[in-house]
Parts: sequence; C-alpha cells; structure tokens
Amino acid sequence: MPSAARRTAAGGGRPRWWTELPLLAAVYLAYTAGRLLARGDVHTATGNGTALLRVERALRLTPEPALNRLFTTTPALGIPAAFAYAALHYLVTPAVLVWLWRRRPDDYRTLRSGLLIATLIGLAGFTFFPTAPPRLLDAGHGFTDSMAQYAGYGWWGGEASAPRGLGGLTNQYAAMPSLHVGWALWCGAAVWRLSPSRMARTLAVAYPVAIALVVMGTANHYLLDVLAGIAVMGVGALLARPFLRRADALRGRVPGGVVSAGCETSAGERFPRQPTRGSRSADGAAGADSEPAAAAH
Repeated sequence: MPSAARRTAAGGGRPRWWTELPLLAAVYLAYTAGRLLARGDVHTATGNGTALLRVERALRLTPEPALNRLFTTTPALGIPAAFAYAALHYLVTPAVLVWLWRRRPDDYRTLRSGLLIATLIGLAGFTFFPTAPPRLLDAGHGFTDSMAQYAGYGWWGGEASAPRGLGGLTNQYAAMPSLHVGWALWCGAAVWRLSPSRMARTLAVAYPVAIALVVMGTANHYLLDVLAGIAVMGVGALLARPFLRRADALRGRVPGGVVSAGCETSAGERFPRQPTRGSRSADGAAGADSEPAAAAH
C-alpha cells in the first residue's frame, strides 16, 4: 500500500487545503444558517431561560449575577470582556485549526472532526431548545446587557456581538449550549496536549476559563450553558475517531481504491500530482534505463 494510503487508513497525514476549506466553510455556513432558521418564538426562549435560572437557583449555582455586576461596574474588565466575546472565537479557533494542519497533521483530522461534530450538536441544541440569554430576561432578574452598555467602544450594537445594523443576521436565542466556551475548550485542549511550549500550555488552560467568565459576566450565557458547551465538546471528541473510521471505510470502497486521492499530500507535495524533486530524478533515471532496452529490441 502506498505510504499516503497507509497514513489515511491509519487516520494520519495532512488533508489537502483545497478539500479542507470547502468542508469547514460548508459546516460553518450550515451552522450560521441553522442558527437563523432555529430562532424559536420569544415566549418559548424566555421561558427556557427562566427555567434554567430556576434550576441554578435551586442548586445554589448562580455565579452570573455577581459576574455581571462586576463587569458592568468595572469598565476595565467589562470593555475587554466585550471585545473578547465579540471577536476571539472568530480569531483563535481558525488560528488553532491552521496550526494543527501545518504542525500536527497526524492529529488534525481527529481534532477537526471532533470540533465539527460538536458544532453540529450545538446547532441541534439551538433548534430544539431555544433559550433567551440572561441579558434578554425581564429586568426584574437583575441582569444588565454589558455588550450594549459598552457598544460605543466596539463595532457591535445592542444585539449580542453582531455588528451594528446586522442584528437581524444573528439568533439571539441560541444560548444553550455555549459554543463560545465549547470552542475555547477545544482550542485549549488541543494546544495543551500538543504544544511543547510551557507558555502556550498555560494560555491553553487560561483561555477557556476566561471565556467561561466572559460569557457569564456579559450576561450572554448561564452556567448551565457553559457546562453544556463543555459536554458537547466531550461528545464530539468521543465520536471523532469512530466517525473517521467510518468515513475512511466508505472512501476505501470507491472504485479504484482511491483511499487517499484528494485527501492527503505526500512529502514535498503541495498540489495534486505535483512531482517532487526526488520523483523527477527518479523518473528521469527510469526513462534513461528504458531507452537502451527499447533500442536492444
């Protein structure tokens, strides 16, 4: 079996970027479109939000009010938190994906698959359990929308992290589970597990913890949303390897046995069927050997 095929069968190797980008883009577009379609009605979403809050109060697990007061009364914390909520998941998650693809190709497919599976599970949560975040509950619950309070410092308005004037393109009732926390945990776990740098591993632990505090302090998520985001990422991680085994088995049934075609790059190859320097010399040597043989006939 060729080496690239062996790597694919074993789940290793670097997928080609021109197959990865459409895959990631398709899942993200499906996620975004699904959020918009799964808005739910305001009454149901508000009822689910207050139900989560009642459960937390019954369990005496309600850090959100204290964090929200801290963030809204301390701009030195609240303003950076607003920027973190609005931007970091769009920056850090793709950066970690690219780092894995370039530096840890043998782990990339498994980790990428876990992330995508968890994201789709999160979309199911938004669809079947629309939830109003704390900031959209009745004022009697005591929450302040810190994103709206600090909107003058950034590009967002009063509709979560959506840019001003584009609030209609987001679903404000998609609080359960918190994929802000889920994606941050995925990034932290990947870097902590695979980076040899002590500083990077320290940041890998701090990042998901900070995002969990941010989403509750900005009144965008409940503690139960945070825990659900962690659970969703765990399920994604558990399902990633079985999913890849199934996908590789199906690919292996393609006529011609093109297990690795379009999926892996061999050493030194950046584009499909691009000969490496070594392969050119080998081909040239083969050609030189074949000419005398032809002349002898």
